[in-house]
Amino acid sequence: MPKRPSTLLLCFLLFFPLVQAWLYFVVMADWNTAIQQGTYSATKLIMLVFPLVYMLKVAKEPFLVRKFNPRGLLEGSLFGLGVLAAVCLLYYLWLKPIGLIGPGTDVGVAITKRVSGFGMRTPTLFILFGCFVSLIHSGLEEYYWRWFTFGQLSRVFSKYAACIISGLGFMLHHIVILGVYFGFTHPATYIFSFGVAVGGMYWAWLYVRKDSIYAPWLSHTWIDLAIFIIGYDVIFA
Repeated sequence: MPKRPSTLLLCFLLFFPLVQAWLYFVVMADWNTAIQQGTYSATKLIMLVFPLVYMLKVAKEPFLVRKFNPRGLLEGSLFGLGVLAAVCLLYYLWLKPIGLIGPGTDVGVAITKRVSGFGMRTPTLFILFGCFVSLIHSGLEEYYWRWFTFGQLSRVFSKYAACIISGLGFMLHHIVILGVYFGFTHPATYIFSFGVAVGGMYWAWLYVRKDSIYAPWLSHTWIDLAIFIIGYDVIFA
């Protein structure tokens, strides 16, 4: 019988990315670039290793890499591409013209400063970083949030409740990130964060319905790509 996770474990899973984002985006915002990058890498390594250690050493359950299957790829792609198109249209037709986001805006300056903290000061480096985040980092987040966090929540709560809770947890660290750019009192921070929560809930529901991590991963990749399309315009236009 699968091991029932403790309340402490669930709290750690839901709030660790929030703490990580607060450290990196707020506490260390003006620190040396090497320290920022080292902290970012270390916290991502924890997100990768901790689920494995828990499953193998604590839960005593085998870690099995499932065979690739195409279930849900079309649905996930349609959702991801739909959001990509909507986000780009929102940016180019409204948010950029009104001066909320774009080159030279307060948000644009903040984004440029943060990207410089990563050392991504040229278009080529930014594109390479965008490819890494969209293709690889999105997979890490699906592994952490859908396979492990949602998986553990679903051992305590119903599938519907686990989708909602994991989606809200997925939203939390995005509030910090968006708050740094837009301001913690700006409505845009919470409107966009709510959109992130909905996306997280949908990906959890897609994952459980299709019994495959690949569908939400592909869907997630398209949406991350939209963010970097806008980021490129903001920084290098």
